[in-house]
Parts: sequence; C-alpha cells; structure tokens
Amino acid sequence: MADAVLIAAQAGRALAEAARRAGLRPYVADLFGDADTLAAAEAYRPLPGRFGTAPAADATVAALDHLAGAAGRPIGLILGSGFEDAPGLIGRLAARHRLIGASAETVATLKAPLAFAALCTRLGVPHPAVATDPPPDPRAWLLKRAGGSGGNHIRAATRSPAPQGHYFQQRVPGRPHALNFLADGRTIRILAVTEQWCAPSPIRPFRYAGALARGAGEAPAFPVALVDAIAAGTERIVAATGLRGLASADLLVEGSAWWLTEINPRPGATLDILDRRGIPLLPAHIAASLGTMPDPGPHPADAAAAQICYADRELAPVPDLEWPDCVRDRPCPGSVVRRDAPLCTVLAEGADRAEVLALLETHTARLRAVCAAKKTHPEEALS
Repeated sequence: MADAVLIAAQAGRALAEAARRAGLRPYVADLFGDADTLAAAEAYRPLPGRFGTAPAADATVAALDHLAGAAGRPIGLILGSGFEDAPGLIGRLAARHRLIGASAETVATLKAPLAFAALCTRLGVPHPAVATDPPPDPRAWLLKRAGGSGGNHIRAATRSPAPQGHYFQQRVPGRPHALNFLADGRTIRILAVTEQWCAPSPIRPFRYAGALARGAGEAPAFPVALVDAIAAGTERIVAATGLRGLASADLLVEGSAWWLTEINPRPGATLDILDRRGIPLLPAHIAASLGTMPDPGPHPADAAAAQICYADRELAPVPDLEWPDCVRDRPCPGSVVRRDAPLCTVLAEGADRAEVLALLETHTARLRAVCAAKKTHPEEALS
C-alpha cells in the first residue's frame, strides 16, 4: 500500500493532487473542503477559520490527530499556506507528527519583519525598509500584517499607528515576481522564476491573483546575471535560517535592481504550474526537507499559469456545475461562496506566455458568465 501523508493548509487541494501524482495517499485538513479536494483525499477533516488567517490551533491539532489515526503510520505532515503567522502552532504539530518542510524556528525567523529585515541587511540582500512607528510620509509606505499571506492583509499606510501584529514597509518600484526553489537547509535548486499579478478589490488593493511560469524555450524574464544574484541572496538566507523544502522568494524587480519582500517557507500557490516535470515535486520536497537535494528534472517546455477567480457576487448556494478541466478548487454544490472570496482556480497551458495569458483570461471570463447564468454545463462555454 502507498505511504500516507498528512496535509494541512488553507486550501489543501493542490498538495493533495501533488501527493497523488507522487503515489502517496493524502489525508487532508483545510478550510474549504472543495469537491476536488475531497476526491483526491484519502480522508478529510475541515478546519475552522477565515481565509488569510491561521486556523484555530486546538481544532487543527485535533483534526490532524484524527487523520493520523486513520492513516496508520503517515510518513509526515506537510503544511501549506495559512501557518506563517503561527510558529507556535507549527511547533505543537511538529511535536506530534514528523514535520516535512520548514521548522517552527525557521518560520518564526523568516516571518518576524524587523528580524528578517536585519538578516537581509547583514547578508547583503536588498530589502525594503520596515518600521513599527508611523512613517512621516505615509504615501511612500505600506501597512502589512506580520505573517500574512495572499496579499489580502496589505494596505496603504496612513499616519495612524500600526495595529497589533502589523508593521510598515517602504514602497519600492518594480513588477512582482517570485523565485521558486527547493532548499535543503544549506543550498537551493531553482525551479522557476514566476511572474505574479494582483486582483485588486476596493478594500484589498494588493490581493494575490495568479502566477505564470514561462516555458523552457522562451526568453527568460530576467538576464542570467540577475537571476544568479537573486539566487545567491536567497541561498544565503537559506543557509542562515536552515530553510528546507519547497519555498519561494517574493521579489520586486525594476531593470537590474531587485528587492526581496519576503520568503514563503512552504509549497505555495504556484504548485500547480511547477509540478509538471517528469519527476513529481512532492518527493523532491520530502527529500530536501530531510537534507538531501534532489534533481527535479528539466524545466517543462511549455508555459503555464494559475489564477484565482474571485466571486464577483455571492453564490448561496453554489449551483451544481460540471466544472471544466481547466478549473480546480471546485466548491461543492450547496456550499456558500461570499462576494470577493475565492471561487476557484483557473489553469492554462500553452506554447508561450502570450498564449497562456490569453487562454487564462478567456477561461476566466467564460466561467464567470456561466456561473452568473447558473448553467449546468460550463465546459460547453469553454470549448
């Protein structure tokens, strides 16, 4: 029988499907319980909580203890998004289950804004200035929540003091990208440089929308020298913090200048577009977490992108739809999706960046039209 693995995340579907691709049996706890998550999971437990914040600690411990009992002897626990501001909870879980990925101490170091900025300064890694006191010119600063994810927590700064658990970060120019990599606690292996974009809403101007990875045959997003500099800086942080497993470095890049805004110490929203190699990525994540750097194989020849489709109106209940193949994180019929909450994820693959972006927008627009009309066969609209 295939090995069992525990998975906990805000949305566990991508990790569950990655586990299946790797021949593992995923036992999943997450916030949403989407239809394709349930289909991929060997067993499932819901987590209480709100998207963008850490799940309730006691409920998470109980859910994973239950799943571990059902799994028998799972090889370990993989955490996705949602735990960045809860190193204490990560420590509790690591005391009960073998943790595969970043340790609680590593997450605490990487997600403490002032300490992380000081670490970047010491290691010579460009990083925007941070502060806890209100800036003299708030127009040049952002307000962020420590350990926040998905961009929902980012606001324009004001002259008001930062709320508890928040900090100010200086604005810097550039377009958002990420260096996606494997780490073994000492070195890194680059998986891709992805470009990212936002889906602004009136109250969430920096809300994460999606990411794109170019194909192996395309011109790279940056010159090799710039990628090498970013990788070298990231590797210094990995060596200083002992980071292991799949991770990403969020960047702002302007010409030859770059700034590291944060490290995401876990598999992220780009897993769908990264896990397209001949060798599944989850075994590589496990091996790197154990300190052995694997060879993940060659970069895919084609380009790929994933984009969150946020609900432009409330769906209560969600209609019973035959979701097309390009859609993931499919809400169960009868569930409720609030306006501006994540509805699903839309995927696209193509020969190059331009084709993928066009497909992504076409798929998303047609999906919205189908959902608005509450049709029962959206795949016909996407043919």
